[in-house]
Amino acid sequence: MQFNRLKTTHLRSAAAGLALLLGAAQAHADGAPYAIGKTEPKVVVGGKATASLTITAKDGWHVNPDAPITLSLTTPAGITTTKAKLGRADLAKSTAESAQFDIPLQASEAGKKVLNAEAKFVLCQASACKPVKETVAFNLDVAAAGKK
Repeated sequence: MQFNRLKTTHLRSAAAGLALLLGAAQAHADGAPYAIGKTEPKVVVGGKATASLTITAKDGWHVNPDAPITLSLTTPAGITTTKAKLGRADLAKSTAESAQFDIPLQASEAGKKVLNAEAKFVLCQASACKPVKETVAFNLDVAAAGKK
């Protein structure tokens, strides 16, 4: 009887500790020093469109203007882009607070498509810099030609 009570107490303590740990991990994720924004365009077979990904620094951080910044794309069947990897020279907008990549694309077949992108950049504040790698999925619904 005493053993079962002790076992139950340890299990409750472990569960409480795990809940605290998971809560702390969620709080850390929510406290990221940046935000990622994206636009997912409407696309028609045979047509061209532009998706965009914007990195916005926050809470006293800034996008390091001297460090490499890249966006690597993995295109699904039926979607093509002008480049598989974009760099600093390809930025549509760049300030201390944000960086934006515009991704020109073209569709050759209808259906739901997912364009995956991996952004790598460096954020800095007065006393430290932090390399970041973020994966983003663009959900594209490609309409047949003649439909929008």
